Amino acid sequence: MLSFKYALEIFGGIIVLFSIIPLIRHDFWAFRVFEYPRLQKLLLNLLILILYVSLFPISGTFETIFTAVVSANVFYLVYQIFPFTFFARKALLKASAQDQENQIRIISSNVFQDNRNTAGCLAMLEKHDPDLILLLETDQYWNEGTKKLQEKYPYQVLVPLENTYGMLLYSKLELVDPEVRYLVDNEIPSIKAQVKLSSGKMVQLYCVHPTPPVPGENMYSTERDKELLLVAKEVKGKNMPTIVVGDLNDVAWSYTTNLFTKISGLLDPRKGRGFFNTFHAKYPFLRFPLDHVFCSTDFKLISLKRLENFNSDHFPILIGLQYEKQADLEQEEPEADEEEKELAEEKINKATD
Repeated sequence: MLSFKYALEIFGGIIVLFSIIPLIRHDFWAFRVFEYPRLQKLLLNLLILILYVSLFPISGTFETIFTAVVSANVFYLVYQIFPFTFFARKALLKASAQDQENQIRIISSNVFQDNRNTAGCLAMLEKHDPDLILLLETDQYWNEGTKKLQEKYPYQVLVPLENTYGMLLYSKLELVDPEVRYLVDNEIPSIKAQVKLSSGKMVQLYCVHPTPPVPGENMYSTERDKELLLVAKEVKGKNMPTIVVGDLNDVAWSYTTNLFTKISGLLDPRKGRGFFNTFHAKYPFLRFPLDHVFCSTDFKLISLKRLENFNSDHFPILIGLQYEKQADLEQEEPEADEEEKELAEEKINKATD
């Protein structure tokens, strides 16, 4: 039993360390990657604490300090995830009345480039019948395999690539002035377009898929953070109904995503509703909310769902939004303070390799 006690103390210390590391705001991947498993850290921390106090007497100084530190870490992790629980206040309000002319339904799906189940993808899309589709990690195989969508979705921006950063955008609604941009890296595209709702209202759309800070992809989060904050700054400057959608390769609660919402003024519909973890589809305990939809205060929520998988490593996500003329008067827009604005400018101006 003594060895088990030591094991609990070691693992408890590791979990506390993994909770503290993200507080070091360095772009190196080893500091950023530990932001991802927040819920997992909480569950493991709780398990260690329960086993420790149940099996061993808390009599000595070390045991008392260890229990106090692990307990404090539980409260810290609960505080961090609380905004994404049903107990928290909803950032984006639910629409109280239906206005079909001002609605848009979007499916965003990272298909996993090596996945060849285009039929499963098409069946999922046909079942849910969205107005706009964003498919990510799409190479030429996926471009050919989804051509059937062009019959139903007359507006397209197709950027198939073999580097896992291809994008296919299909829309029933008119896309005005669509533009493919390479904001940070000439191999990593993003899409910007205006979407004309059935009512005639114009909505600014941004589709993004920056690189993650992981070995083999990018050792630093610099490029990802820079791309997101460039979009955020542009959103703030336009002052029009806006939607940002895509695989951000960042979790909903990270300080970068939090900074993105404050600089852009966009709302996260998951706040007050749940995590909607989309990755990794094949490992239930290792799932994080990496696929995002953010919107301006001009919208209210119709629906938000995680959809069925079709052999990808990501679940698709479906959101229904409704533009309302007075919605911005009922919802609080996130705002950055001066320190956060300076941090955003520093990240935007930071050189990338």
